[in-house]
Amino acid sequence: MPSARSSAATRGAPAARPGSRRARQRRRPRPVASPWARVRWDRVGRTGLLIVLAVVAGLYIQHAIEYLTTRVQAKHEQAHVQQLARANARLRVQQRALNNPMTIKRDARALGMVQAGERSYAVVGLPKH
Repeated sequence: MPSARSSAATRGAPAARPGSRRARQRRRPRPVASPWARVRWDRVGRTGLLIVLAVVAGLYIQHAIEYLTTRVQAKHEQAHVQQLARANARLRVQQRALNNPMTIKRDARALGMVQAGERSYAVVGLPKH
């Protein structure tokens, strides 16, 4: 797209005086700008915005992964707590049973113990099964 100055000069704008600054600028050959030397600010801005978007998306993704990892870990811990609660309930039942005087007496007799004042007998010579 041609610049506004060059189009104004061709449409009948007053000619520059020979010694003026404008005239000197016209006489000077302009260096040809290589396509690599020109900066395309629209592309630079677009690229910058894409980089910022990628960084922000990366931060959101990182937090989402941490959240999901924490949820999975919490489920595992909750399952472990439930398993421990069931084991605790079984152990409490067993503790109540072992503290029962009848259970203590039965287990002691199974081990061959006798109460004070009782006489113990040992039967020998029984056939083995």
